[in-house]
Amino acid sequence: MIILGIEAAAKVAGAAVYRDGQIVAEQMVNGTLTHSETLMPMVDAVLKAANMQPKELDAIALTAGPGSFTGLRIGAATAKGLALGLNIPLIPICTLEGLAANMGPTDHLIVPMMDARRNQVYTAIYDYEKGEVMAPEAMAPADLAVKLQELGRPVVVLGDGSALYVEKLRELSHVPVVLAPAHLRHASAGTVAALGAKKYEQGQSISGSQLELNYLRKPQAEREREERLAREHQG
Repeated sequence: MIILGIEAAAKVAGAAVYRDGQIVAEQMVNGTLTHSETLMPMVDAVLKAANMQPKELDAIALTAGPGSFTGLRIGAATAKGLALGLNIPLIPICTLEGLAANMGPTDHLIVPMMDARRNQVYTAIYDYEKGEVMAPEAMAPADLAVKLQELGRPVVVLGDGSALYVEKLRELSHVPVVLAPAHLRHASAGTVAALGAKKYEQGQSISGSQLELNYLRKPQAEREREERLAREHQG
């Protein structure tokens, strides 16, 4: 089984090839170039590094949200174009689940946090053995702290919002909160590919035309428009 993994949901963009139980090639960029500039060249590079042709792929796994609206659309367009052209399925991966899968066995609750701006994070809570404890949601860090205090267990946080709000969580939740190491803190195309392989074996794949992104909340432009209309109505 050969899976191409694509990650473009946040600042990090990446591509990886998973073949027969291992990651055989991976490339990532966490820089100033846009995903539209970096993603397809990385896909080409990892396929060449793995000495593979696109036609050998069985499926493509990609992060399908939440995350950056622009990044998600670029990742989706890239994955859909390849999948439809090669006539292979897609495997959508929740970005937060992909982040949580970076962590190895732990008795801590795993809490991915993506910066959603406007003093919110995209987050969820996972138990390594039991899976999802709290479904993905956009919420204020203070509200997340309340939930963590209710659960009363040590926590490890990761994602691009974790360093921003780890001190607030420690202050408000009154449970031990550990910041994941830098090399595990960001989404990995290799992790996405490996998780995709597992889901592919379980029959959790779709056609390119069926792909729907999960933004968790409306785009900023749409929210601002609604707020403006509400103010005008009140006036």
